[in-house]
Amino acid sequence: MENIKALSRPQVKDLLTELGQPAFREKQIFQWICKGAASFDEMTDLSKALRQTLQQRCSFESLQIATVQRSKDGTRKYLLRLSDGNCIEAVFMQYDYGNSLCISTQVGCAMGCRFCASTLGGKVRNLKAWEMLDEYIVITKDTGKPINHIVLMGIGEPFDNYDEVTGFLDRIHDKDGIGLSLRNVTVSTCGIIPKIRRFGKEYPQVNLAISLHACDQQERESLMPVAKAYPMDELLAACRAHGEETGRRVTFEYTLIAGKNDSREGAAALAKLLQGMLCHVNLIPLNPVEETGLQSADRKTAEAFRDYLEDHGVPATIRRRLGADIDAACGQLRKNSSNQ
Repeated sequence: MENIKALSRPQVKDLLTELGQPAFREKQIFQWICKGAASFDEMTDLSKALRQTLQQRCSFESLQIATVQRSKDGTRKYLLRLSDGNCIEAVFMQYDYGNSLCISTQVGCAMGCRFCASTLGGKVRNLKAWEMLDEYIVITKDTGKPINHIVLMGIGEPFDNYDEVTGFLDRIHDKDGIGLSLRNVTVSTCGIIPKIRRFGKEYPQVNLAISLHACDQQERESLMPVAKAYPMDELLAACRAHGEETGRRVTFEYTLIAGKNDSREGAAALAKLLQGMLCHVNLIPLNPVEETGLQSADRKTAEAFRDYLEDHGVPATIRRRLGADIDAACGQLRKNSSNQ
């Protein structure tokens, strides 16, 4: 039996037509899924006979919460178990401007970034659009709090799973369900240039974030193998074009690693690269992962790096460290769980 959540809305309509049901029943089912219904039995505006028929024709799978770590700052980090037994992570964060949810797009990651725990075991598989939507549904139900922003910055490279990621965006934006504005969604990529170009044309309202983490090609290659396939000068040219085409600024994520990319010279090189671009630099204190041997730059160094960028016309902030007292690094909770 196929999971009804995995079916597109047109596919559910076709199923209902086959069962002799009116088309509006599909909207009711979609709304129940988005509300977090746990089974067909909870869909009380469907007849009992229809619910029984749907149970015979389709499964109703959901992600299960395996572990929740709660930080003193209100952050919650979730280990979510998929129906095939694999696990992913999602993080609920509270800010002054609202609540944000960071979701995963793959089980594991093939990109091999040196500082990231998500990639240590490689990529297992892509997530389906319905599984990404379920991350939102399960966590909203667990917290009981509204989620105002979604960031696709969890485990995985979103543009390595482009079709399912965009399918998720369509579902989360659908006015018949959650209806989240695409302007409240950010997708982060390590720099897959052809998909950046395509995404800007197909989803111009969605915020784009680039995992940059270096100020020159050689340094970026040492941290991020993807840089060998997509050189930095070509990546920055694609980002400039994206900003010009969409009118939306690009965020550059820059993880500050002690003795690696945190020098004043590095700040100067980065400022020179980004001057004049519609962009913002998000400086990220590294969450150390034991296997990498890398350490975070200290606060004083981070502030000096930020100030240099600001003084040279490049907007920059230091990301607030949320969940520092739990397994905060991306992929860390999943890795630690699998080691137990």
